[in-house]
Amino acid sequence: MKFTSYIIFFLFLSIVTKAQEIPNNPNTMGFVVNDTIDVVNDTIQLEEIVVSKEKLNPDDRKSYLILRSRVYRTYPYAKLASERLTNLNAGMARLTTNKEKKKYFKIVEDYLTNEFEARLKKLSRSQGRILVKLIHRQTGSTTYELVKSLKSGWKAFWSNTAASLFDIDLKSKYAPYDVNEDYLIENILIDAFNTGRLYNQPPANPVDIDKLNDYWDSKKEIQK
Repeated sequence: MKFTSYIIFFLFLSIVTKAQEIPNNPNTMGFVVNDTIDVVNDTIQLEEIVVSKEKLNPDDRKSYLILRSRVYRTYPYAKLASERLTNLNAGMARLTTNKEKKKYFKIVEDYLTNEFEARLKKLSRSQGRILVKLIHRQTGSTTYELVKSLKSGWKAFWSNTAASLFDIDLKSKYAPYDVNEDYLIENILIDAFNTGRLYNQPPANPVDIDKLNDYWDSKKEIQK
């Protein structure tokens, strides 16, 4: 999927800026990012799952576990996106000429193509869709906006078009108060942070999980 090269464009900028080295031990991200990841075997362990005050029926439980597996696999990339975006802004601030900036981008693109693009291409369509949402959660910007900012509006248009062929909209936003899936993702993340399964990086726009749960509980009561 061509769009993955744009999603990861700002993930690993410390190789160029040396502002922050990629850790040798991928476990420091809270998740092993390698080619032999098997999240499902690691995650389907709970006897009972409760989201807010409501127990899940067997079908909903299965869907929840699948969603949780996708979140576990993609959140570390979104976390890195936020970190590397900070490095990118710092690196670009030090450049003064278009020639320097062009060379800078070329080095980064070549590195990503050789080292990371193949790995992210292994993400499924559903995982890619969750990754786009999580990038918005962590950075406050959609993937489309980030591509447009880093490359150009024309590149952003075509990357979004390529992604749409795989049912992935790079303009997707994370909206836990509006989208039930995003609400579940927020609960999955909070639980993972509390248990140490993932390392918590504050999102661009923090969400009060208690208020979020109360909101969805009241919404369900109205619908009954």
